[in-house]
Amino acid sequence: MINTGKIWFNGEFKEHDDAKVHVLSHVLHYGSGCFEGIRLYKLKNGKTAIFRLEEHIDRLYDSCKIYRMEVPYSKEEFLKAVVDTVKVNNLKSGYIRPLVFRGYNQLGVNPAVCPVEAIIAAWEWGAYLGEDGLENGIKVCVSSWRRPAPNTLPALAKASGNYLSSQLIKMEALENGFEEGLALDYFGNISEGSGENIFLVKNGELLTPPVASSSLAGITRDAVIKLARDLNLVVKFETLPREFLYLADEIFLTGTAAEITPVSSVDNIKVGNGSRGNITKLIQDEFFKVVTGENKKYTDWLTTVE
Repeated sequence: MINTGKIWFNGEFKEHDDAKVHVLSHVLHYGSGCFEGIRLYKLKNGKTAIFRLEEHIDRLYDSCKIYRMEVPYSKEEFLKAVVDTVKVNNLKSGYIRPLVFRGYNQLGVNPAVCPVEAIIAAWEWGAYLGEDGLENGIKVCVSSWRRPAPNTLPALAKASGNYLSSQLIKMEALENGFEEGLALDYFGNISEGSGENIFLVKNGELLTPPVASSSLAGITRDAVIKLARDLNLVVKFETLPREFLYLADEIFLTGTAAEITPVSSVDNIKVGNGSRGNITKLIQDEFFKVVTGENKKYTDWLTTVE
């Protein structure tokens, strides 16, 4: 069990064990919450910085707007609260989890009668899919569970309820001896991982599904696209059939937690030579230069915690 120290809860800091909600809170019964995952990195100069904080909070507010949850704090107040949470816990690197959710008033599908509440927690956290995975790649499978159809749940919202789908994908993969699962969309085309976007490399070009393939508009995904173009790599947004997974020269997953994680095999079919490819390593190297403050072009992606 992680101990997150102090948690920002509705505008004030509470001790880890005191940050509680009522068991009849709407979010527990109906999944009515929106959240973000944000990374905190120690820079080469010894300082600490939050990666793309403003973009994450913008997406959080967008997710809440889709679900008609009016956040009871301005973006400026929320941004300050994230930085303050890092400071009060004296973190140098790690993971930040903001959550906006419907609390307790009365039960029923209609969430509008329940108050909108918010928390921010932060703690130390290493590589989500393992340090070895970052270098040597992970084994993945195509899940039997598909992402919801476009007219069922909004994939662009990073909403708590959407991750019931992710749980099924992840558990199925682990139970079958894989480290991650990949989901197809409603039409049977490649969508994303349980909690990551996906890139395929073919003939030196990067291919990634469009967000219309029921995938999240990932912030790390966006960073990879910009970095790849800086490296004069071609990036294409294409609807990709499942079999492209077996024909790709390289595959890697992107996400705040996963960072840039190569895929060594899909459904026990080796990807490329079965290890991290050259383009994947190139992207990884550039990404970690950015998050440690070595790439001066993207210093505006870093919010320094003084």
